[in-house]
Amino acid sequence: MRLHVADHPLIAHKLSVLRDESTDSARFRQLTEELVMLLAYEATRSVAVEDREGRTPVATFTGTRLAEPRPVVVPILRAGLGMLDGMLRILPTAEVGFLGMVRDETTFEPTAYADRLPDDLSGRQIFVVDPMLATGGTLAMAIDFLLARGARDVTAVCLVSAPEGVQRIEADYGQSANVEIYTAALDERLNEQGYIVPGLGDAGDRMYGIVD
Repeated sequence: MRLHVADHPLIAHKLSVLRDESTDSARFRQLTEELVMLLAYEATRSVAVEDREGRTPVATFTGTRLAEPRPVVVPILRAGLGMLDGMLRILPTAEVGFLGMVRDETTFEPTAYADRLPDDLSGRQIFVVDPMLATGGTLAMAIDFLLARGARDVTAVCLVSAPEGVQRIEADYGQSANVEIYTAALDERLNEQGYIVPGLGDAGDRMYGIVD
């Protein structure tokens, strides 16, 4: 497993505004999309491509296009949905699958409640998007779903990550698949409630509000 922590002043600036508790939902969603686009630029460096022939007004040329089969973007509902538009701005031809997961606030273990993925992911490059990599349980379950369908190349794009989550993914998938994590920040730790410190708070609530 490879971990990539972004080192760019624009990412640092936008993440600082995103963290601030005074940032409202509309601004939070906008900043999330902007951050995801910057992270996706780095995360797609190894996306599969092939040559294509074309012609400019002056001459023929050999260019590049994304190779088949198309990559698949998988947001983890619900907070990951706020990252989807940013990914698709960079990968507009990608297919989209969905995984819905909810974390038990006592055990911190996830439960899946929705699964909309292709049956066969063999040979596909998968980009999982979720704002938070906390305990690693949600991402681990998502990777298990993907590996069960034949995927072997999984890239996770997260806004903030905790060392505990990164260590879990490294321990569980260090040898069984090509897993990479791109994150805007590696934060200090998890607190007793399983939240990342300093973190963002509950990213889903901050994007969409609290629905009783």
